[in-house]
Amino acid sequence: MLRPILAVLTLASAPAMAADVQVLDCDWQSNARNIVEPWEANTRTFSNGKTRIAALDTIEPAAGWAYVLVLSPPYDELGSRQCKVIGINGMGFAGMDFSQLQSSYDPNRGLSFTVPVAEYNFDTGAGVPRLLWFQLNQATGAILTDLR
Repeated sequence: MLRPILAVLTLASAPAMAADVQVLDCDWQSNARNIVEPWEANTRTFSNGKTRIAALDTIEPAAGWAYVLVLSPPYDELGSRQCKVIGINGMGFAGMDFSQLQSSYDPNRGLSFTVPVAEYNFDTGAGVPRLLWFQLNQATGAILTDLR
């Protein structure tokens, strides 16, 4: 009787364990104190300064301290850019090499970015190297993501 219950619980929790890249509204993670120092090496601007991408280090949790900050159009009624953070599974990444951030632009799709990150593996206690891809549509504010 216990085995079927455990099997159901295991299957029910499986989607939560899958890698789920999330784009969140800015909250505590986006605090200026979390921008990785030196700032000039860990922030970059695009579209004549309208879009800024930055590396964030929230220190904790140790398994998910690294977030990507995205400040970009569209602007709100006060003239402020949208503010988003990109993380995984309800926290940040286990690592990020912001110096390897790559970008490209397609007028039909928007700005695209890739940056090496690490996804924490709770079974091994180590980060697994991955490539975070995200695409920003500055007209709508939509951000698509994928881990490769």
